[in-house]
Amino acid sequence: MNTRNSPVTTRLAVALALTATLLVSACSSPSKGVQYPSGVPVVEVNPDERGSVAGTGIESQDLVAVTDKMSRSILGIPQIASAITPPVVVLDPVVNDTRFAIQKDMFLDRIRISLNQKAAGKVTFLARDRMAALQREQQLKQTGQVTASSNPNTVEFKGADYFLTGSLRSLSTRTSQGLSDYVMYSFQLIDARTSAIVWEDMAEIKKQGLEDAAYR
Repeated sequence: MNTRNSPVTTRLAVALALTATLLVSACSSPSKGVQYPSGVPVVEVNPDERGSVAGTGIESQDLVAVTDKMSRSILGIPQIASAITPPVVVLDPVVNDTRFAIQKDMFLDRIRISLNQKAAGKVTFLARDRMAALQREQQLKQTGQVTASSNPNTVEFKGADYFLTGSLRSLSTRTSQGLSDYVMYSFQLIDARTSAIVWEDMAEIKKQGLEDAAYR
């Protein structure tokens, strides 16, 4: 009997073809449960540029501008530029008297890094924030638990010639028209022996806006 054109055979072929089509479609299509994000993608911005997400507070472009100015200013003073022996500097924490919660010591860190890169050995910074680790290493050498290339009983920690410190202070105003923030950045180089301020400089930045921003 010839069944090639029978209704049953035809219906079976159609059903098989439809099933195969559905299987291929299911494998090639993304799952309906997967949610793809929408909106503005992440954009990389130079640290010294003001981005589209900004407020009236202390931001990266302010940090870059202020620390670059301070580094150039310090390099020009006689105590650094004309010193026969590179002076030894210790960083003293910055005082933050603004309303903004920021990593205040980033200012001194960036000044230190900039001077170490550009000063060509004209200044030496001490790692006083690592004193606990340094003292522990000294004790390990003195007790013979680790090797020492020099006499472990000779204390070699240097004293400071100068302290580099600073402060951040602000004036803030808020009305129905928006808000305004003025920030004064001041830094000093203080003689460790006499307490004399041998260098001082400052920068001022004022911003106005309609809305406040959260700083962390």
